[in-house]
Amino acid sequence: MYLGIDIGTSGVKAVLLHPDGHVAAQASAALDVQRPQPLWSEQDPAEWWRATETAVLALPAGLRAQVDGVGLAGQMHGATLLGADDRPLRPAILWNDGRSHAECAALEAAVPDLRAIAGNIAMPGFTAPKLAWVRAHEPQIFADTRHVLLPKDYIRLLMTGDRVSDMSDSAGTLWLDVARRDWSDELLAATGLTRGHMPRLVEGSEIGGTLRAEVAARWGMASVPVAGGAGDNAAGAVGVGVVRDGDALLSLGTSGVIFVATDTLRANPDGAVHAFCHCLPGLWHQMSVHLSAAVCLDWAAAMMHLSVPGMLAAAEAEGAGQGSELFLPYLSGERTPHNDPHVRGAFLGLSHDSSAGRMAAAVLEGVAFAHADGLAALQAAGTRIESLSVIGGGARSTWWGRIIAAALNVRLDYLDGGEVGPALGAARLAQIAATGADPATICTRPPVRESINPDPALAERLAPKLARFRSAYAAIRTI
Repeated sequence: MYLGIDIGTSGVKAVLLHPDGHVAAQASAALDVQRPQPLWSEQDPAEWWRATETAVLALPAGLRAQVDGVGLAGQMHGATLLGADDRPLRPAILWNDGRSHAECAALEAAVPDLRAIAGNIAMPGFTAPKLAWVRAHEPQIFADTRHVLLPKDYIRLLMTGDRVSDMSDSAGTLWLDVARRDWSDELLAATGLTRGHMPRLVEGSEIGGTLRAEVAARWGMASVPVAGGAGDNAAGAVGVGVVRDGDALLSLGTSGVIFVATDTLRANPDGAVHAFCHCLPGLWHQMSVHLSAAVCLDWAAAMMHLSVPGMLAAAEAEGAGQGSELFLPYLSGERTPHNDPHVRGAFLGLSHDSSAGRMAAAVLEGVAFAHADGLAALQAAGTRIESLSVIGGGARSTWWGRIIAAALNVRLDYLDGGEVGPALGAARLAQIAATGADPATICTRPPVRESINPDPALAERLAPKLARFRSAYAAIRTI
């Protein structure tokens, strides 16, 4: 049995995977995000550990006793600053925090080769600009910082006592030389840090520590190996077999991602495309990243005093591509292709005829249009995608999938177990690390439950709205 743990933004998920690949059990525990000031997004690292233990201990004790390895996945980019005693000095600054936009410009000016080394444009979501912000605004905390860890790697420290990270997660810090898969002394120095502040690097499928005896006893399992693991998107990709050049997925979680595996580093920083290491040796990946995806459904449903299923039903009853309503899903700013932490969401085109159903449909369309922008940025980098495997909570709505397929003009494949998400990939990495198995035999694609091909008639109805959506960003970004 293999245990995968995903340290997400809205919760921690734990999955037990049988050696034959089927999910034996899963459990979760919720997390909250604190937003004490505009653009800020933070969490208490102690809450990650509380939720981790809650989720793990909710799994059947008899199955926990059979665990032979543990893998970790987690939200990327979060800055967890530790003092000399390895305790957090402040709340962690999360991936969707936008406060460090000025520091991004300063970093790019200080290191003209930053994009060539990191493979990415400097964005407020990445870890390095957050440390530059702390250095400028909380100098005593910066001076006291001895180590910087990503969220899942802080949980690993508590589990194993080791400060270790994997390549895929570390590539999102803006401190990694992504082509060389090693820390960049030049990028670290630009934020006043050295390799001594950084964890040891391993591949995601390598062993990155051993479960401490006291944690193992509390969890009812042996002191088993803990794999390097992965950032959440790379783990999600491993979970559904996106491990060969050209394989691609669409993740519809809190954020939205189009993820493409590549056998070389293919960067397009000017298009705000992310180019990171994959969590398996010799692989990289590209991503278009949208800060608000399924979270838009949660927000809109709450505003309409509906459940999310109720909102989806209202939208489906109204139909897609109807009316003048347009939704811009920039609730937390946007990454691809705009790299704009300041832009905010909007409803446009409202009239006396606007109903809850039409507004709900506009929300689903708006998220689809944002992903169409992301796909265009990937295509500008030379990427060609014929199909996308769909994962994440948004995978539960195939009616939404029809809208997305039409907007992107790409076939969507819904996989059995695709909604399990990054925790499944973490468990697979644990199996590879613990057994030395060939990733190709472990990281297989689950069976396709349903495929959705683009509907030409729906695409034709959506095309004018997509054109308006693209003009709307330029119109609203200055206001």
